[in-house]
Amino acid sequence: MTTSNLKLRDGETDNADTILEDRVLVARICWYYFKEGQTQEAISQRLNMTRKRVNRILGLARESGFVQITITDPAGQRTKLEAELAARYGLMQAIVVPTPMTDPDVRSFLGAAAANYVAERLPADGSLGITWGGTINAAAQNLRPRQGQNTKVVLLCGGLAESAPINPYDNAAMIARALGARCYYLTAPMFVDDAAFRDLIVDSEPVRSVLAMVPSLDMALLSAIDLSEQSKVLEYNVISRKTWTSLRAAGAVGDICGHYLDRRGKRVDHPLSRRTINPPWDHIHRIKHRVLAAGGLQKVAIIRAALLAGLCHVLVTDENAAEKLLIG
Repeated sequence: MTTSNLKLRDGETDNADTILEDRVLVARICWYYFKEGQTQEAISQRLNMTRKRVNRILGLARESGFVQITITDPAGQRTKLEAELAARYGLMQAIVVPTPMTDPDVRSFLGAAAANYVAERLPADGSLGITWGGTINAAAQNLRPRQGQNTKVVLLCGGLAESAPINPYDNAAMIARALGARCYYLTAPMFVDDAAFRDLIVDSEPVRSVLAMVPSLDMALLSAIDLSEQSKVLEYNVISRKTWTSLRAAGAVGDICGHYLDRRGKRVDHPLSRRTINPPWDHIHRIKHRVLAAGGLQKVAIIRAALLAGLCHVLVTDENAAEKLLIG
């Protein structure tokens, strides 16, 4: 599809400026139709246009090659929300994907967008640190395979003592396989019983050597763990409701890589933090290229906290969350 001959209305050819706006619209319609499987009638109601026009745009998208195996939005970072987010929080880039029309779970869409970004930006001999969660799992499933490159994947958290639908070790292994990379695990639980035992584990050679890699990583793909009622840490029994309640009482809105933050992006002093096996705060800040992939309205508070704390250079989120992040 070229910017000189796309016709969105019968008998009219748009100029370049109009095309830019319409290409964003085309990408949105294609996402809803091909990625989410929404009907043309549902899309027409959502976007307040006729079903005939939706059908025509989809037809043009297919004929022009705009729709291939995946949907590519050529407007990318030039969209209004992305530009405003980047300016507001001093980001290198913001990537905003459409919020699903019916399903509040945005993790699969964010993961796909994050995977595409990592595939394009991670050097052939680069090192990638990852945290855990459903968005990271979705990214692992969407990474384009590559082989024969000297890539390293480093897991930035310990494992879970109890099996869960989203396992940190599984995420790391999947990403390493996709990238043809060597994988380095923190061979320890995510949390331990007390701070003294935590220090002993961190000082042990297998854990110490992996944590020592963190400051020199080329890129980190981070997730945001919220402390809302919908939080997966409750659903997966990662922490108890008693601990969840005490974290909230201490002012925490969630965590990034095991560091609990309040609404202003300040770290919260809590006993769980002192029992968590994770990289030091300053080591995370020294990672060259930090990408935070997180969305959904329940995560807005922890995403904003991470942005205020300067924890990411690139944010991958959804439209609804992006709009909330720009308020206040």
